[in-house]
Parts: sequence; structure tokens; C-alpha cells
Amino acid sequence: MGICTSKSTHSSSRNFNTNNNLQLPPTNSVTVNATSEPYTNSVNGENQNPNTEQQNVKRSPFFPFYSPSPAHQFFSKMSPARKFFKKPFPPPSPAKHIRSLLARRHGSVKPNEASIPEGGEEETVSVAALDKSFGFSKHFGSKYDVGDEVGRGHFGYTCAARLKKGDLKGQQVAVKVIPKAKMTTAIAIEDVRREVKILRALNGHKNLVRFYEAYEDNANVYIVMELCEGGELLDRILSRGGKYTEEDAKAILRQILNAAAFCHLQGVVHRDLKPENFLFASMDENSELKAIDFGLSDFVKLDERLNDIVGSAYYVAPEVLHRAYSTEADVWSIGVIAYILLCGSRPFWARTESGIFRTVLKADPSFDEPPWPSLSDEARDFVKRLLNKDPRKRMSAAQALRHPWIKNYEDAELPLDILVFKLMKTYMRSSSLRRAALRALSKTLTEDELVYLKEQFALLEPNKNGTISLENIQAAFTLNATDAMKESRIADFLASLNALQYRRMGFDEFCAATLSVHQLEALDHWEKRARCAFDMFEKDGNKAIVIDELASELGLGPSIPVHAVLHDWIRHTDGKLSFLGFVKLLHGPSRSLAKAQ
Repeated sequence: MGICTSKSTHSSSRNFNTNNNLQLPPTNSVTVNATSEPYTNSVNGENQNPNTEQQNVKRSPFFPFYSPSPAHQFFSKMSPARKFFKKPFPPPSPAKHIRSLLARRHGSVKPNEASIPEGGEEETVSVAALDKSFGFSKHFGSKYDVGDEVGRGHFGYTCAARLKKGDLKGQQVAVKVIPKAKMTTAIAIEDVRREVKILRALNGHKNLVRFYEAYEDNANVYIVMELCEGGELLDRILSRGGKYTEEDAKAILRQILNAAAFCHLQGVVHRDLKPENFLFASMDENSELKAIDFGLSDFVKLDERLNDIVGSAYYVAPEVLHRAYSTEADVWSIGVIAYILLCGSRPFWARTESGIFRTVLKADPSFDEPPWPSLSDEARDFVKRLLNKDPRKRMSAAQALRHPWIKNYEDAELPLDILVFKLMKTYMRSSSLRRAALRALSKTLTEDELVYLKEQFALLEPNKNGTISLENIQAAFTLNATDAMKESRIADFLASLNALQYRRMGFDEFCAATLSVHQLEALDHWEKRARCAFDMFEKDGNKAIVIDELASELGLGPSIPVHAVLHDWIRHTDGKLSFLGFVKLLHGPSRSLAKAQ
């Protein structure tokens, strides 16, 4: 939605989203962030002059961390690049596709220009027919004196302001001004409405910008927030020469993760986390960090995926480009920030936006070049576990706060982890055979892994007998609830755990219900762990299985050739589950089984 809350007018990152700071000139080029130094390139990024590019890099704030990353080296070694990417991510130029989405969102598609169809989007409505009334207070001018502009984006600008009267007379605030003339589509209007709704719902967390009120008149919408005078995180990174010490990086990342974990628990995904969207409350070196600019944020149901491509190119997660993502996409962005803080360069780099997307999809960040060899093994492990391309194997924001590298038990209490309840829902719907397999796997958890689960279990305030029920879960959500939970349908999600209404779950079963098989699989020695779990399963729960019964437990229909599909799952010697079948069972019904139905 443009720049928010006293952000500098010199933005340094290119936004590829459906309602932010990307401008569409009439020529075959793109001007990035109207407030930053213009930087142009071809739409497809194939015909650029490298010399010109290098000149732009040296003089433009668009490249604050210019040192080609290992991802860029990987990409540039492919000669030509197209030979390696024989089947690039469809459409051929993701950047061009995003421009089209942006144009459609803001109503700037030319009459004779074909647009890319988007499922579920409304038909274009004439601008005159759009209802631009939000129901906000109309008395902005009588309450505030507007001062200097402190930031500007594609869709609005931000000014400092002072209260004219009342007990807080003279208090400084930041006011984001969004001209109604720029709201030329129903989607753009809904974006503004949703931004205010999210800011209001999430108000109060120490690491989120404080929202005061929204106003409107015939010309503008005014979003009034706290004025953060400490500047952007990006500016502090640059002032340090591009990187932080490990200890200083930890202090920053704890605050970012706390903000993200809180949003995710409420069913809100930010979708544009980057150094420019974090401001320090004051110039003090130890000032609190605040997440800002929720113009791209959205509510997400806990068992559903979003599909619109938004965000900033260098920070966008692979699954966003694949158009199926949830809160894990924010964690990837935090991983990119962590990489930058620790080494001063981006993990994914290319000359063009399409090149950036290809490196995000295909390349792995390098941890071999300085300063990585001199950093701790735990720091490298932390970043790697945030930048896993498979979102199922990525840590959640709450889990990351208890990673050995970053944990600090002097910090505030660990936030409730929304991933715990997603996993619990899957467990409750699993077959008895899969639950037995998960219980065997849970016995292989290390003490460090159990510490995190013990903390999460304690947050549910177990009963005197050491068990939890649906009531405990409902009470925990109520304690942490904001109005955002209504929009993200948390109550509907809790209904899926109704089986706990009639029984109790102890800590041992809680561990089995809330462990992530995919995350454990991403760690070293997975096969050894799985073999150990299988040995315990052999002793405690592995009995002869009738294929038809197994097919029924897995939900396979009668029309599926179950003997062919499950052939490798069962040992022919005794009819019991094989090791291969055990591992597949841990993961739940495979894609091949899903396709077979």
C-alpha cells in the first residue's frame, strides 16, 4: 500500500507486489520506487547492457548490499542462462506476470491490452461506480496539524503531524495519506480497508507499529500511527558497513520473530517483511524495533493457502512464486534478513527481477565465502533452517525463537506456536496406525527438541493430572486473541479439534501429535532416527496388516488398485509394515496416493 509510518523517502528495495511502490511507465521499462533513484531495465531482462547495469548499481540505493552473492555466481555460470532453465517457472517472465497483476489491481491496464486472468477476481467496475466511502471519522483536519512529508510510495505518502488539542496536545504522530483518486479498482479499495482492519486488530504488540485511528474525507484516507523516529533497520545495517555481529543480529532477529509469531498466531501473514519495513522507535542504540506497512498483509485460514504473488523480489519465498503459501513465507523473508545481517550480502542476487526469481527457485545460498567460515555453526544452521525451500521443513517463527543460536530465556515468554495446532489437527485426523508410528518417532526426540514442546505444552496450562483437552486449547487462544482471529476463522479451525472434547491428551501424546516429520527429515541423521523409531514400532505396534484394511485407513477408494499402490509398504515375509511403508506412513498419504483417488 505504499510507504508507512515515517519511512525514509529513499527506499532501497524493489517491490513486486499488487499494490506497492512499483510504477509502470508507458515504455518497456520499469521505474522502481518513485521515491528512490530511478533504475530501469527491460521487461524480460534479456537485453541489458552490463556496463550500464554496473553504473546503475554503483550509484543507486537500489543495491545497498552490492556484492554478487553465491546465488548470483551460480546463476551467472550458466552460459547462457536459458540453457540451464529449459523450463523456467511459468509464465516465462514472473516479473512481467507481476506487472500485469499490478496493473489490473490498480486499474491501469490499457483498453487494448490483454490481461492475465485471475480466478475469483471481480469484473472490472467503472471508477465512477466504485464506493470509496470507508465509514471512518471525518474530523482529521480538526484534530491534527500536518507537518513535513517523511516518506512516499506508489499508493500514498506519509507525513509527521501533531495533535491540536486535548490531553495529548502536541503529541507527534505519523499519518499515512492515501489519495482516493488512486483507488481505481475495487481491489485497491479493499486493500485499504483490509490494511486498517489488520492494524486495528493487531494493535498493542510491542514490536508492531501502534495504530491510533483512521480518518477520511472526499480526497483522502488518513491512517494515524505512532511516529517511529529511529529510522529504518536498513539504514542501520548500512551504517554498520553492511553487517552485524552475531550478538547484535540476535537482538534484532528476536524482535522480528516475535512480531511474526504474534501475527501468525492471529492468522495474519505480513507478506512484505524486509529491512525497510522495520523501524526503530527512537535513535537509541537499544531502541525497540517495530514492524510497519501492512498494506500487503492478509488474513489466512490456518488450513488454507494464499495464491496471489506479492512481496519484494529479494525476500519473496519460493512457494509464493508457486502461488500456494501461508505464514511460512514470512519466515523465509526473515531468513533473508538474517543472512544479510550476518554477512552483508543478499542470499539471492541477479541483474533482473526474473533472474532473482530464478535464483530463489533454483539456487542455494552459499555459506562458504567470508565471513561465514568465521561465524558459529549454530548461526549457519539457524539461517539454513529458515531458508529451506520446502515450507514444511522450515522452522516456524516461534520455533526459531528457541533455536540454540538465538534462544535467550531472559526474554519474554515464548509465544504460542500456530504450527502446533496445525500439526495437532493432522494428527487427530490420522489413522490409528499412523498415530502409533508418530508415537514411536516421538521417542527419538532429543532433550533440546523436547524443551520447546514442553514450553508449548505449558502454555496450554495442563490440568492437575498433566493432561490437556479442548478446553485448554480454547482458553489459550482466548488469552491470545485479537479481532484478527475472527477474520482468519480460528474458531472454525478449533472445531476440527473437537475429538479432544471427549478425551485427554498427555505430554507424551502431545509430542507425537505436534512433532513435524518434515522438519525432522531435514536434519542430519534422519535415516538413523527413522530406523530407531521403526525398531520401537516393531516391538510395540507392528502387527500383520491386511492390505485392504491399510487402504481403508489411508482413505483409498475401492476403484484404486491398492495392491499395486501399497506393494512396497508391506513385507511379504510376515505381512507387517516395512521400513519404507513406515516412513511413508509418518508423512501421511503421499502425493501419489492422493492422485490415485
